[in-house]
Amino acid sequence: MADVVKQQVAAHWDRRAAGFDEDFGHSIRTAGERAAWDRILALVLPRGRALDALDVGCGTGFLSFELVVRGHRVSGVDFAPAMIAQARRKATARAVSIRFEEGDAEQLRFAPATFDLVISRHLLWTLAHPEAAIDEWVRVLRPGGRLVIVDGQFDAGAGPPTPGSARTSAEYATIGDQLPFFGGRPRQEIVALLTAHGLRSVASDPLLDLVAAQEQRMIDEGCERRTHRRYVVWGDVP
Repeated sequence: MADVVKQQVAAHWDRRAAGFDEDFGHSIRTAGERAAWDRILALVLPRGRALDALDVGCGTGFLSFELVVRGHRVSGVDFAPAMIAQARRKATARAVSIRFEEGDAEQLRFAPATFDLVISRHLLWTLAHPEAAIDEWVRVLRPGGRLVIVDGQFDAGAGPPTPGSARTSAEYATIGDQLPFFGGRPRQEIVALLTAHGLRSVASDPLLDLVAAQEQRMIDEGCERRTHRRYVVWGDVP
């Protein structure tokens, strides 16, 4: 059954890939958004050295490109071939070196202790086995490496799903009940989850500046204003 779930997930994001960067929230277009992301990445990225970093569920490369311009060695994996194709085209156009590969976030094709950083953004809710995925991400981290999860709780006080969003799609309509984190989870639950999976110095931030910047962009672009709870949680491998 899990294979059917994954096929539906890949089909959805393949279909969305061509216009993915045009969708709200998948780009940085305002000074407020830029300032927020600069703060977020300065907060969570270990300082003082170039990192071997994995962007898991990379999509068209949003985080991958943010990491590479900061001097890190970046690999990105995504389950949707069309997303990887878009990411590779963008890397070529920008003349940057990022290794983008098709891959399953729950079954990575990397040896243990390959990376200093594993980062994901809005991925856990799409996974059939999110806790197994976290174990897998920890597996490929070196001792002292860091796991960073950027996510949100999209079913809390945000009103109905945005028309055209993944949660209203035909693909997810058939599999939503098989995704344990469908709709997101509270920040405190993800903190507890990373702690339970053996990470140390687990911390979090509610990303209030990013939420405010995105709300302002909605207003400026004439979109319906929607408030989402967003957060980043991170922890280190012993």
